[in-house]
Amino acid sequence: QAQLVESGGGLVEAGGSLRLSCTASGSIFRLDSVGWFRQAPGKQRELVATLATITGDDNINYADSVKGRFTISRDNAKKTMYLQMNSLKPEDTAVYYCAADSALGIVQRARGTRPKNVYDYWGQGTQVTVSS
Repeated sequence: QAQLVESGGGLVEAGGSLRLSCTASGSIFRLDSVGWFRQAPGKQRELVATLATITGDDNINYADSVKGRFTISRDNAKKTMYLQMNSLKPEDTAVYYCAADSALGIVQRARGTRPKNVYDYWGQGTQVTVSS
């Protein structure tokens, strides 16, 4: 059974850093197209960062609100993806979710037919709280 398990959330003061990890297991063999999302109380889930290696090159995108502060990465040998979060702000407080495409999903994304917020596998979420 395919599964994504997250870790690394917690409470941090404004200006601090956290690194989230997300490890794949089961029928998820590679993390070639992944994303991090977050959902704050009373708000819709929003895309934070994506990383896709479809034609050999890494294609990375960030939400404007986290550019220059967050870094997405992954290690396929460990089947683990990461989100390094620096200079955290109280408005970064949210539940953070990792997500990954299946092999079919990667094909759809390469064709441009898959919406940015659609992924096949999702983690359970990890709470990040930034105090002011």
